[in-house]
Amino acid sequence: MTFHRLERVSSWRTMALHAWKGPVDPTVYGVIDVDARPLVAHVEKLREQSGHRITLTHLVGKAVAIAIAERPEVNAIVRRGRLYARDSIDVFFQVAFEGGENLAGAKVNDVDDKSVARIAEDLARATERIRERGNDPTQVSARRLGALPPALIRAAMKLGETLTYDFDLDLSKLGIPYDAFGSAMVTSVAGFGLTTGHAPLFPPSRGPIVLTVGAVHDAPAVLEGRVVARPTLTIGATFDHRILDGYQAGRLAKRFCEALENPEKELL
Repeated sequence: MTFHRLERVSSWRTMALHAWKGPVDPTVYGVIDVDARPLVAHVEKLREQSGHRITLTHLVGKAVAIAIAERPEVNAIVRRGRLYARDSIDVFFQVAFEGGENLAGAKVNDVDDKSVARIAEDLARATERIRERGNDPTQVSARRLGALPPALIRAAMKLGETLTYDFDLDLSKLGIPYDAFGSAMVTSVAGFGLTTGHAPLFPPSRGPIVLTVGAVHDAPAVLEGRVVARPTLTIGATFDHRILDGYQAGRLAKRFCEALENPEKELL
């Protein structure tokens, strides 16, 4: 069993579950700026120690998993008007291929319990499978859906989503990965030359959080009473208001920033 029902749900959360039809309506956006200097230094250190191509995206994935671990009630889906929490914290990393013209991605399981190097290693294997062999489960599923007549694609996607999440059926033998997108989605927009970006929630994923990682850039910051240019990492956040309210999002963001501001201590 991958999900368990949350019994203690606030009155506001109960109303929110029924106020919107799906995650296309309750989307909330935010922006988080963090000092990039300790993050860049930590990436360089981990690369030297592990031999893996560590990136800021890996650190962001680890940090959001740490934050979710302290607020496990946000690691949830909406199932038939009730909240059900995932039993593991899995992060879906988007991967660009075909020169950036196409997107796929891979879910790394139990990110809160893995080192950044292990996350990078798992994702590297999945990325090779996506770019070289093209047989990742999400790619296979997408190709099968794309082969259907256009009038049937949306209905087939909705059917797969309903059977997987509302009735807890594992359709992996039919080529539909079970909970393929996990607790949060992380994607980098830095490769497109962007410092800031927002990504929408993907309705069939039932994922409550999407984070975009921008390119490091100089931004004004106040240090000891002086305005200086500081290397800054901007992270765009999108979340489902049916699952996270302002209080939960604020606590999640606070823990997320703590992890990124002190990577030597928090991200080991």
